[in-house]
Parts: sequence; structure tokens; C-alpha cells
Amino acid sequence: MNYEKEIKGFLVSKTNPKGKITYCNQAFIEVSGFSESELLGKPHSIVRHPDMPRTIFKFLWEEISKNREVNAFVKNRSKDGGYYWVFANITPSVDIVNQIVGYYSVRRKPNRAALKVIEDFYRSLKDIEQAQGLEAGLQYFYDFFAKQNQTYANAVLHLQLGEEQ
Repeated sequence: MNYEKEIKGFLVSKTNPKGKITYCNQAFIEVSGFSESELLGKPHSIVRHPDMPRTIFKFLWEEISKNREVNAFVKNRSKDGGYYWVFANITPSVDIVNQIVGYYSVRRKPNRAALKVIEDFYRSLKDIEQAQGLEAGLQYFYDFFAKQNQTYANAVLHLQLGEEQ
């Protein structure tokens, strides 16, 4: 099966610092098709779709491990073989001395027009990764936004809001 599932409401999850799920709300459970017991304690990558470029996750981990909030478009897979796109906000959770103790993610329905742009960009990243490796994908990623004199963070927010860049 390779059909798109619709997002209803907000998909919420929390992970430990290594990315293992410690909490997930009912909306996330329903769209993913996994039971709560199948999700808890598993790496968040349990829902990673193979179409997603590794570059995006490398970038996300670099940012959140520096205690920075990140927004990203992500294509996830469900247990039954379907998929669903989300606009994700990932925020580090910190303790009283500002040490990261986990991550909190709220995902919502993405702007459909933005996905047309994102899908093409992600496909290019995947092609580069497959031909030249992750480091080449990262270089393309950073060069792409540098040439536009902007950041990925700025670009995805504008795309989600439907604003011209």
C-alpha cells in the first residue's frame, strides 16, 4: 500500500535524548497505525519514510542537539504502508541547568502548495545522497539556501504560511 493518510489535529510525541519515544498522543497513534505499546521505547525513526533524505535528519539532529528549535516538512510512513506528510516543530526539553533531557514534537497538516516545492527539493537531496553520499547531500543543502540568502528555517516557515519568498 502506498496511499496518503490525512492528518487530523496535532500529532504530539516526546522522546528521550536518543530519540526513543516516551510519549505519543492518540492522533499520532491513529495516523501511524502503530499501537502505543509498539511506539513507546522505540526510536522515532519507526515512522521514517524511505523517501526522506538523510540530510534532513542530520540537519535536524545538529540543530536540536544545540538546544535549538526546528521546523521541518517530514514524510512519515504508517504501519500499513501508507504515508503522511507533516509540518513538524521539534523543541528540546531541558532541565533546570539547561541540559537536554528529551525532545518534544508537535506536527500538523502541511501546506499542500509547499509540498510541491519540498518534494522536488527532497528528491534532489535523495539523488545526491545516493550518488555521492550524505556529506554531498549536506553540502548541497547548505549551498542551496546560501545561494538564496536564507536559511532552511526561514524557507520552511514561509512555505508553510503560504508566503512568497
